[in-house]
Amino acid sequence: MQALARALGTDPARLLGIHAPEQDTLGAEQLRRAVRALDLPDFAEPIEVLPLPELHDAASGAWSDYLAGRHAELLAGLPSLMVDTRRAVHVLADDHAAEAAGLLATSYRLAAGLSGRLGLVNLAAHAAHRALDTARYTTRPELDEAAALRYLAWVLVRQGDLAEAERIAVRAAERLDGGLLAKPDADRIGVFGSLMFNAARAAARAGSADRAEDLLRAASAAATRSGTDRVDETGVFGPRVAAMQAVDQAMRTGQPDRAVQLASQVPHAAGAVPAFWESGHRLHLAAACADLERWAEVAEHLDAARKLAPQWSRVQPLGRTVIGHLVEHRGRRSERITELAAHYGQP
Repeated sequence: MQALARALGTDPARLLGIHAPEQDTLGAEQLRRAVRALDLPDFAEPIEVLPLPELHDAASGAWSDYLAGRHAELLAGLPSLMVDTRRAVHVLADDHAAEAAGLLATSYRLAAGLSGRLGLVNLAAHAAHRALDTARYTTRPELDEAAALRYLAWVLVRQGDLAEAERIAVRAAERLDGGLLAKPDADRIGVFGSLMFNAARAAARAGSADRAEDLLRAASAAATRSGTDRVDETGVFGPRVAAMQAVDQAMRTGQPDRAVQLASQVPHAAGAVPAFWESGHRLHLAAACADLERWAEVAEHLDAARKLAPQWSRVQPLGRTVIGHLVEHRGRRSERITELAAHYGQP
């Protein structure tokens, strides 16, 4: 399937019917305008510029919505955050302007992540480039640049530009690695690990399974060194997150039995792990169990994914595909399966 996808210049997930097509969404036009707008002061007077503490609170709230899978709320609030932070960048000076630029870079990265998850991959790529352009003006340009490249690599994987995605992710991770060896830093480790995840995913989809394993091992070593699952805007990373990524990678490379075996070795969270990560992990396990015809476990994982992140899981094509297989083999003979079919949009 991977060889066929490469020959056709597409993603294996599209051939399997588990990849959302690029589509517009209610409210996405406002996000599109906000991302594509020039970095102008938006005709704001200084008195109209929100104080930096309020902008920090707004950015923190947007990030919390993203982590919780509350994409409708994020879609509604993110365009205003971009406008407000752009105004602050133009009105403020010196360190305050750099601080505002950091918040603007954050909003662009959130726009990249949200757009990609809504299937708007071209908009996601544009937002990632805007985050990269803004990074040079922040208080921590090296780290913000690496974080922007993490999102860009993630988008390139979704666009099928796998060689470029791996190259960008690995080079950005290599630039951070010196700092990791010299002095452990949670933010740098988080970005490093996320970059390696994206590089491994690109390698796996390009058919380089051994290369993907090597990249995941490097990420896992960094996760072990960190010792804590940590969630913030620089990355989602830690021992449990790295182990979950290995499970998901096994499933993506057509090894459902190995995915289930690795899942039994995933450690408990040593800190915070986002609900939609946990939900996505359960969806991959549901798909693995469906391949192995372990239908009771399929239902368990689908139900867990639904409860962990209701809004996010409802729109995942993988969930719709797996519940379709479950209904085909088990029928709607129970209230639970009927509820799952309704949640995942199975007609």
